[in-house]
Amino acid sequence: MKLWSKGFEINKEIERFTVGRDREMDLYLAKYDVMGSMAHITMLNSIGLIADDELPVLLKELRKIYAICEKGEFVIEDDIEDVHSQVELMLTRALGDMGKKIHSGRSRNDQVLVDLKLFTRAALREVVEGTKTLFDELIAKSEQYKNVLMPGYTHLQIAMPSSFGLWFGAYAESLTDDMLYLQSAYKMTNRNPLGSAAGYGSSFPLNRQMTTDLLGFDTMNYNVVYAQMGRGKLERNVAFSIAGLAGTLAKLAFDACMFNSQNFQFVKLPKECTTGSSIMPHKKNPDVFELIRAKSNKLQSLPTQVTLIQNNLPCGYFRDLQIIKEVFLPAFDELKDCLNMTAYIINKIEVREDILDNPMYDPIFSVEEVNRLAVEGMPFRDAYKKVGLDIEAGKFTPNKNIHHTHEGSIGNLCNDRIQALMQSILDGFHFEKVDEAEKKLLSPSSVTE
Repeated sequence: MKLWSKGFEINKEIERFTVGRDREMDLYLAKYDVMGSMAHITMLNSIGLIADDELPVLLKELRKIYAICEKGEFVIEDDIEDVHSQVELMLTRALGDMGKKIHSGRSRNDQVLVDLKLFTRAALREVVEGTKTLFDELIAKSEQYKNVLMPGYTHLQIAMPSSFGLWFGAYAESLTDDMLYLQSAYKMTNRNPLGSAAGYGSSFPLNRQMTTDLLGFDTMNYNVVYAQMGRGKLERNVAFSIAGLAGTLAKLAFDACMFNSQNFQFVKLPKECTTGSSIMPHKKNPDVFELIRAKSNKLQSLPTQVTLIQNNLPCGYFRDLQIIKEVFLPAFDELKDCLNMTAYIINKIEVREDILDNPMYDPIFSVEEVNRLAVEGMPFRDAYKKVGLDIEAGKFTPNKNIHHTHEGSIGNLCNDRIQALMQSILDGFHFEKVDEAEKKLLSPSSVTE
């Protein structure tokens, strides 16, 4: 069944090419298509296009389809073009001509837009929750190992004393910036395009504020042309937030792989997250973190892929936009997997506590000695030269009793402030508004049946 059918058969090869992977991708959107239809027909009832006795019957049947989607049992049949056609077909099979009324006042263009917005809103929330879980694990490890020193590096050369408290805490604070990107993406997503139809509105007196409220959107995309122009831009903006978070994960994975190697031996990864060699019995390879690194690096290409598909399109709808689904929708599952795996490893990672006993790391305390001499009155440049010459002459003896107190340093991690910052960002999502709207929309008590 094709919603646009005009009574002639299309070439099967053309159909295969134009449909592509759309049926597969539309399974991501199925339950959101049902939710959008529920809000739309409730609005149509308010303007007289769905009768009072028809609305509860339609809503009851749509709730049944929603339950099928929730169970993972929704299927788009072979001869059905997309999720919109499948839902409408299921309604007409169950209810006859009544099911054909639900498309009044909308186009597949705004229908898929609202599906994408609802899907992306929910997927971003899952990413936010996974990010917060990882954040909590990093903060916990930072506190657990705040007094365990390790060498800091610049240019991959030993530089100055650091600590595992700083290392874990650094990635925790990095996630607060990533969370800000996610919040911006969420807020841009949480705007209602329904009612823009094919991009030019409708002659029906649609109540767009009503569907905005029913679906828990913050506002609507007001201009109907811009609502359609937002297709592709939405995915690109969200892709940048995904890429930012993926960048943090990739860097953390690289550090962990390096610190786990025999040349460093700073950390020990959980054995279940390593694999062996077919010929070298001693090997414990950090495959999980290596895959996290590779997947995260791939996710960082997502904004470029989306941009290249849509960046030279004028306003209005074009079929090119369909291809964005194939790179965009599955990206969330991959990112969530990476977040979950990273949180699992961080929870179980073990830290070596005697790293700086090795005299090869003695030079990292040179700055501490320079600063001590400067405090005693020696000009900084003279102190720098003296300590440098002592190191070259093999006469430098480090004082490893370091004492840093300023904000964000070894002795004052400011983890409490980082946690407060993360919480303030999380509070700005206002997920409770969406929860309330969706619960009311999906509840049988919302309309008498």
